[in-house]
Amino acid sequence: MASLGELERAVMDLLWAGQEAATANTLRDRLASAGSGHEGKELAVTTVLTVLSRLEKKGLVERERGTRPHRYQAVSSREEHTAELMHEVLGSAPDREAVLARFIGSVSEGEAETLRKLLGHL
Repeated sequence: MASLGELERAVMDLLWAGQEAATANTLRDRLASAGSGHEGKELAVTTVLTVLSRLEKKGLVERERGTRPHRYQAVSSREEHTAELMHEVLGSAPDREAVLARFIGSVSEGEAETLRKLLGHL
């Protein structure tokens, strides 16, 4: 799974926060006003379409077919995406146990308690 650039992340944040699919124009307008670091910058709709195309190729968004203008939505939730990234990184480690030990050693007490509860349900 590829990492996301700044504008890709901002677009994904908007799609994850939204309840419905959005057009490139809608996303451009939201980027300009959402405090995403892009406010005040004049993003062309073609720039947003390029970002959406890249995200579609990465498997992160899907385009509704048969609608004009095209509407885009996230393929999975932010939580699912993050879990997939964690799984991918863990899968690439030569010593998974050492990585898990290091991770667990770095979490807060509250996060450790959450992990205990979640593991207790398995």
